[in-house]
Amino acid sequence: MTFTSRLPRSSPEAQGVDVRGILAFVQAAEDEIERLHSFMLLRHGHVIAEGWWDPYAAEHPHMMFSLSKSFTSTAVGIAISEGLFGLDDRVIDLLPDDAPREVRPRLAELRVRHLLTMTTGHASESLENLERADQDNWAQFILAKTIDFTPGTHFVYNSGASYLLSAIVQRVCGQRLVDYLAPRLFEPLGITGAAWETCPRGINTGGWGLSLRTEDVAAFGQLYLQDGNWDGRQLVPSDWVARATSNLVPNGDPATASDWAQGYGFQFWQCRNGAYRGDGAFGQYCVVMKEQDAVLVMTGGLQDMQIPLDLAWKHLLPALSVAEPSVAEAPVAEPVEASLSNLRILPHLGAVTSALSAEIAGVTFTLPTGAVTLENSEAGSALTAPPRPVAPGRRDRRRSSSPPRGRGRAGDRRRERCRRIRPRCS
Repeated sequence: MTFTSRLPRSSPEAQGVDVRGILAFVQAAEDEIERLHSFMLLRHGHVIAEGWWDPYAAEHPHMMFSLSKSFTSTAVGIAISEGLFGLDDRVIDLLPDDAPREVRPRLAELRVRHLLTMTTGHASESLENLERADQDNWAQFILAKTIDFTPGTHFVYNSGASYLLSAIVQRVCGQRLVDYLAPRLFEPLGITGAAWETCPRGINTGGWGLSLRTEDVAAFGQLYLQDGNWDGRQLVPSDWVARATSNLVPNGDPATASDWAQGYGFQFWQCRNGAYRGDGAFGQYCVVMKEQDAVLVMTGGLQDMQIPLDLAWKHLLPALSVAEPSVAEAPVAEPVEASLSNLRILPHLGAVTSALSAEIAGVTFTLPTGAVTLENSEAGSALTAPPRPVAPGRRDRRRSSSPPRGRGRAGDRRRERCRRIRPRCS
């Protein structure tokens, strides 16, 4: 599939950005971040810097993990503006078939706004132990969970709340979240090929599972920067954008240096320095900097998600905040383009052979038909595998070392995860 860039491009200098800050950010990312996959910076609606660490590329969709939540919130805001349900509607009234027979008082008080702000009253993730319960009806599983606190009083990050929002949208409008958003959000923004994982009942997971390209996320961030307006069309109500991205509930001590303690809105995080963001596990970010009229998008596969934000505040924020630099004084854009066009993820270095390879190469091992015991003399442990039954008449047939069809292949594993996906609570 051919990917066509659709956001306008410009140079950093033309948009009043100090190129040296961008170069410093890219260099710091190379030095301090092991697995950044892509980076895109917008100023005044123009892409002024972009890069992908090979083998990642502009045309490749990337798993958004919990950044999906911000898109779920957007769908809810649009649905409410269309009169499909209300912010203060009770969850059990919107999902009556999934409610338990005995509705306890706290569950009866659970509203849509509590799902949006992660203040459902659960003491922990409401999808926890779902696999152990072997439950296909996720909404029923969540609504049966004990609610420990009065809804609206305690913030607990909870992907189950986002899933319930997706289930509500699907039940009320009769479409999956991804299909509901297609004509209302994706198509106007030029987003094609959006894919979203589903639960066993065919409901989009809501809190994770959306795959988009880097530029798709940048367009989404620019839409929010423009208060929900795109090319003269109000795709998302401006009052929803303002409310969803504001500090509605506390989630820590804002005096700390953590961007996860600055407050929470409707599935959006507050940041330091007056910004807000949607984010997902392993380094997926859509950071909107209203004061600087800028959007920063990053994707990655990293462990410490604070580091990229720290580097953005250290290098990019000053570059966006300086007085308009003159072209004569600022460095030319070519060094930025050169730096961003030669990015790649270095492979892990290590020995490609084992000291035992010379001893076992070409040797045929015949295993007995009975139980097999594998011993680790160094660890002092052993593992015994019971004998495998062999069908009559097939005892002399050699067993293939490759996995049988439909098992053990990456594609099949992915399909199995889509059928019974383990919630990513991030």
